[in-house]
Amino acid sequence: MNQTPAIILAAGESRRMGTPKALLQFRGRTFLEGLIARFETHCDPVIVVLGHDAELIRSAAGVPYASARFVVNPNYALGMLTSLQCGLRALPEHAAHAVFTLVDHPDPADATIAAVVNAPPAPVVIPRFAGRKGHPVRLSRRVIEELLVLPPGDKPTDVLYRHVAATRFLDTGDAGVVDDIDDRAAYHDLLGRDRKGAVAE
Repeated sequence: MNQTPAIILAAGESRRMGTPKALLQFRGRTFLEGLIARFETHCDPVIVVLGHDAELIRSAAGVPYASARFVVNPNYALGMLTSLQCGLRALPEHAAHAVFTLVDHPDPADATIAAVVNAPPAPVVIPRFAGRKGHPVRLSRRVIEELLVLPPGDKPTDVLYRHVAATRFLDTGDAGVVDDIDDRAAYHDLLGRDRKGAVAE
């Protein structure tokens, strides 16, 4: 059985955060380290797309990075689509589908990743929490090919909307699928919720 590849997008400029989001600390390791460790349990290969601050992020590599394959998007400033396309081009040719996520969504549950990876065939598989769509998202080979031919400036959602009628939505109690740690306020909220959860346990 072919393994499902995973793509982690970590190429953005992190302007609102003011520091690379890939290197933010969460539960004793960086966002990127944590995501690599989670996805490598279910996916092979794990592809990380870098862009802005690529060498800084790569130089901070810890043990979990050893299992990841890094690619650099020289056109990251043109938007997320170019980074997703960069990751999709790095996929094994035999991959029937692939999962992708964003580095600023650091806390998907292991069970959620497994459910997305192992869901029955569908053009697109998306987890939902309280009706809100989140990450990681699984793409079929057909959708991957459609994304690869989009011109710069278009959005991945332009393709995903074409397949909405056949999209498989996985409703979950995992709030981590909709975490979007885009600025300092969101980061402090994430850390605060995590501390409260640890105390409650």
